[in-house]
Amino acid sequence: MSLKDQITEDMKSAMRAKDSERLGTIRLLQAAMKQKEVDERITLDDAAIVAIVDKLIKQRKDSITAFEGAGRQDLADKEKAELSVLQAYLPARMSEAEILDAVKAIVAEVGAAGPGDMGKVMGVVKTRLAGKADMGQVSAAVKAALAG
Repeated sequence: MSLKDQITEDMKSAMRAKDSERLGTIRLLQAAMKQKEVDERITLDDAAIVAIVDKLIKQRKDSITAFEGAGRQDLADKEKAELSVLQAYLPARMSEAEILDAVKAIVAEVGAAGPGDMGKVMGVVKTRLAGKADMGQVSAAVKAALAG
């Protein structure tokens, strides 16, 4: 079953269970997917859907930080609930050690030798690790590998 079909099935089960919070989050995800399909005139594959989920998760994390900073715990809790629903659609993430190993291999492969080569390394890293790892952790690992 494709990820798109899984999301549709989850929406139907949330409707049956009258789980309005989960249903709202899934509908939000489906709207983002449909927007991408219409804008680019494409049919999304699993990798593109994972990229959309990643983007929505990043937005939720940013919102949680902002709401907690402003003392709005009620809104932060709502965002956390949405975040947990969205994370179910991500594939298993790489561990920190796996990210470091992959980054070191790519740095050696590209022949990067310093912070000036970060863009070159990140270009390769993004294509290989997109959807498999948190890009914030990947960026930190690349900086560490190029600094040392």
